[in-house]
Amino acid sequence: MANLIKGSFIILIGNILFRIGGYLYRMLMQFLLGVEGYGILSVVLPVQWILILIAAAGLPPAIAKYVSEYKAQNNFYMVKKIIFVSAKIMLCMSIIFSVSLYFFAPYLVDLLNADPNTTILFQMVALITPFSILLGLFRGVFQGYQEMTYILITRAAEQIFMISLAVILTLAGLYVLGAVIGSILGFAASAVVAFLIFKKEMWENLQNIKIPSIPVNDVKIAKKLIFFSFPIILAGLSELALFDTSTMIIKIFMDNYAVGYYNIASPVARLPLVISTSVSVAILPAASEALAIKGNNLLKKYVIQSYRYLLLVLLPICIVIMLFSEPLLNILFPKAPLAYLFVKNVLTILIIGMGFYSIYGISSSISQGVGKPYPPMIFLVIGGIINLGLTFYLVPRYGLNGAAISTTVSAFFIMILCTYTTLRITKVKLPYFKLFKIIIASLLLGLILIIMPKSTFGLIFASILTPFIYLIILAFINGLENQDLIIINKVGLKIKPFTKFFIKFSQFLKKINELINQKDH
Repeated sequence: MANLIKGSFIILIGNILFRIGGYLYRMLMQFLLGVEGYGILSVVLPVQWILILIAAAGLPPAIAKYVSEYKAQNNFYMVKKIIFVSAKIMLCMSIIFSVSLYFFAPYLVDLLNADPNTTILFQMVALITPFSILLGLFRGVFQGYQEMTYILITRAAEQIFMISLAVILTLAGLYVLGAVIGSILGFAASAVVAFLIFKKEMWENLQNIKIPSIPVNDVKIAKKLIFFSFPIILAGLSELALFDTSTMIIKIFMDNYAVGYYNIASPVARLPLVISTSVSVAILPAASEALAIKGNNLLKKYVIQSYRYLLLVLLPICIVIMLFSEPLLNILFPKAPLAYLFVKNVLTILIIGMGFYSIYGISSSISQGVGKPYPPMIFLVIGGIINLGLTFYLVPRYGLNGAAISTTVSAFFIMILCTYTTLRITKVKLPYFKLFKIIIASLLLGLILIIMPKSTFGLIFASILTPFIYLIILAFINGLENQDLIIINKVGLKIKPFTKFFIKFSQFLKKINELINQKDH
């Protein structure tokens, strides 16, 4: 259990760093390329991620699962077989789809109404798959060995090389091509790092494995791997359909500037997903543990607290981003001064959609934790299809707002379906009145923040004051629990210069809580 918690924490840190790196990459590319160039890059990136996902055939999680199982049985012959068979499958898929994209690139450019000069960008993306499949293979092995630190190291290498090389090559005059080549070289560098770690830490124990008298057939292993990975690749493609294909559809009907502005709003709107990712990483093993020990009451407690703490943190963040979107966009994308004018409504709509998707993410993790992984996957597939259809319908009519509405409606749909199904599976009844108090507190917070100046100073001031104003409002409407006050004290103890302040603030909140409770009684 300790390894699981430690591994989850390391993966969480990796995900946060990955998102920060992604934001930094986008900010720098928009700064260097301008809105139009950034729009061109934003059309290429979804194609890159689709190609990487298909080329890997959804195998990294399957590799992790079976490597972990056979390693636990000390069956290193099968560990080696899983790695080699997976490598063969991924290599074949990589060659097929890389060659296909290279020759299909001119037709893809026509389909997207793009400049013929951008053909080279899509053809260059085809070169990324040899490195991406190696990276996916080794990360799957590292996860199977529960060596999450190695995954974190490869993520760091990927981000550092991708960002630095993309900046250097763009400044060298290669424009969008420089950004694409930088991305490819980032994957290449990370793949080399992953290979060196694998060779040093794991390959020696796998080299001289005794072959059994009746070797296991490769085809049999391949079938098992593909059977496990098919739902994963389907879910991955559906998630891309939900989030990234909007960019490509916008390009069909609008110009590169529109694509660029939409992709300025989109990453900012995804900031709340960092919170849902954090809770999701924690709840999946916790739910699995509660199920394993048949602790139904413990499971119900985990489920209720997951939704509650998600809303506690998610809603004020969404409120702050919506109210201070203009200074936030100016800070993150200073070379796009008109961004707020073009995408203020898009950002507001997408923030709501990301809130819905965050709740779906928690519901999905709980469902997976209790051994029901398929319902969330099915709902995600349905959501991806709905988003594709709605985007094609709404973008010609409502422009960028249409794309944002499509994503938000689809996210709302999968949130409702997945949350209802998860609560039914776990037999949990949420304390709706307590959750309603969190919504009320967030709305009251918004009414207070709305009077603050919408400037960089106002954003900084609001970011500092929001937690304290929000907690005081919660205390006055009896929305705090004893556990919340304990957490505040723990945070205070870790921030040494402010320990006394946090303890006094916690005591102040406790007094308000007690006064409100006395009045209620």
